[in-house]
Amino acid sequence: MHQLTKPWPLGLGRRTAIWYAVGFAVLLAALHLLDRPLTVWAEGLPSEVRSVFRWITRWGESDWILVPSLLGLILAWLVSLVTRDRIRQWARQVLLLLSFIFLGVGVPGLVATLLKRIIGRARPVEWTAEAPLSFAPLNWDAYTFQSFPSGHSTTAFSLALSIAFVWPRTLWPMLACAVLIATSRIVVGAHYLTDITAGAALGTLGALAVRDFFASRGWLFGRTGDGAIVRHPLAPTRS
Repeated sequence: MHQLTKPWPLGLGRRTAIWYAVGFAVLLAALHLLDRPLTVWAEGLPSEVRSVFRWITRWGESDWILVPSLLGLILAWLVSLVTRDRIRQWARQVLLLLSFIFLGVGVPGLVATLLKRIIGRARPVEWTAEAPLSFAPLNWDAYTFQSFPSGHSTTAFSLALSIAFVWPRTLWPMLACAVLIATSRIVVGAHYLTDITAGAALGTLGALAVRDFFASRGWLFGRTGDGAIVRHPLAPTRS
């Protein structure tokens, strides 16, 4: 839980960013050895198991998060315009909360969408022994060349971290759900292990960046004397 209050956890910062990037590249290179074997393993699972994971994977879609949060923040904004005192304060807090969820999920998701089209990695369905790594960079149309990074994994981890920043006790249950959604992308044959790993990292970093942006402006979060980032109380404190 302590790591949640740091601007960048686990020692990540400007001085160490390059080493983290190198280490992550090495990790992806190592995990690539498992990409194809895991795809084959998933293809051999019983149809009943794969059916369950097809249901799970739907929760990695961003629409069910972005649309309600956008409508909710618009409603909260309108309420804040026509009310006073305690109700207005409550509406503004809801506005900030929903804005954070919307941006915390939407910004990393947008980056993932752009990256997967720029990189153009082929999905598992395109795999062949002659070309185990196939790319079509700057491909904006072909779904089969939008594998890296996984958008569902990005959404799952960005949502998990965004909620955990607001309610820290939900961290481990939310991360467990995110891992399950990310794993489902392998089981349904949509992504490789390296795709979901990159998506998880992107979602985590994206949620952190949005949280730090909000904190820099005193929105929803604030900084303590030792530099920790903590959530402001959500309940109205004055009438």
